[in-house]
Amino acid sequence: MDHVLLTRFNLPTAGRESQVRAQEGWLRNRVDLFERFCLPSVRAQTSGDFRWIVYFDPESPTWLKERIPQLAGDGGFVPIFRASVDHDELVADLIKVVGKPRKRLVTTNLDNDDGLAVDFGERLQMQASIPSVRTAIYFSRGLILAGKDLYSRIDRRNAFCSVVESWEEPVTCWADWHNLLGKSMPVREIAGSPAWLQVVHGGNVSNRVRGRMVSSLLNVKNFPVIPPDTGYPSDRELRWENLVVAPARYLGEHGRSTVKCLMIMVLGKDGLSRVKEVLSARKAGPVRGEADAAEGTY
Repeated sequence: MDHVLLTRFNLPTAGRESQVRAQEGWLRNRVDLFERFCLPSVRAQTSGDFRWIVYFDPESPTWLKERIPQLAGDGGFVPIFRASVDHDELVADLIKVVGKPRKRLVTTNLDNDDGLAVDFGERLQMQASIPSVRTAIYFSRGLILAGKDLYSRIDRRNAFCSVVESWEEPVTCWADWHNLLGKSMPVREIAGSPAWLQVVHGGNVSNRVRGRMVSSLLNVKNFPVIPPDTGYPSDRELRWENLVVAPARYLGEHGRSTVKCLMIMVLGKDGLSRVKEVLSARKAGPVRGEADAAEGTY
């Protein structure tokens, strides 16, 4: 089989979010997160039988274009510059990267600020070797890193989605939103040890603290990218967090999930995307030019 990781680094998007993504601060922060978590977690995989495509905006600043070959290094990933990626272009890129296609294709979405367990690829390829029709695969358990605190999280439709299928008319893991792939294909959920790592930081909209607090001591072996100063909570801290704080957080999260489902029903995916763009823009602050205009310099 052919296994390819797919990452959108700073592909242009419609609306104001494209301006936010083009800002110097956003890009430099994402490069930092990419170097600290995403890139080393992929390079640490126990199975090297995969390829990795990372898409970049052709209008990226010069400093980033000069940095990309250094990051890609030794075949770590294949950088591709596109203003957008439609289905036909994606399939063509996949064929170019893998060379002569084998019988089956596995594609996995990986965000540029997230990380993988060292055995993610190995476990996935074992699952993908089971004969089946086109199927979406999710590892349901992962970790969330927020500052120096680590949380264990079960998310049955997480962003680390994979699709295994024939090379004949592939749709890939980007066929739909990661949590909607089950509408067009069967889904297989894989339990077990944590397989992925999400990092909560100021530049993301969807990621937030979820799950129960855990000690990093039990997870650093599979996630060497976890910083060494990540906390080792005491039994008392764990009891307080998991018996008091976590249930309250769950109730709030349940309410947000309900609102999100209702928004999709009323506004559709495009409408929800526009709302998320606005939230992302507000967190990022004013785009250069808009702030100047507000100050009367135009």
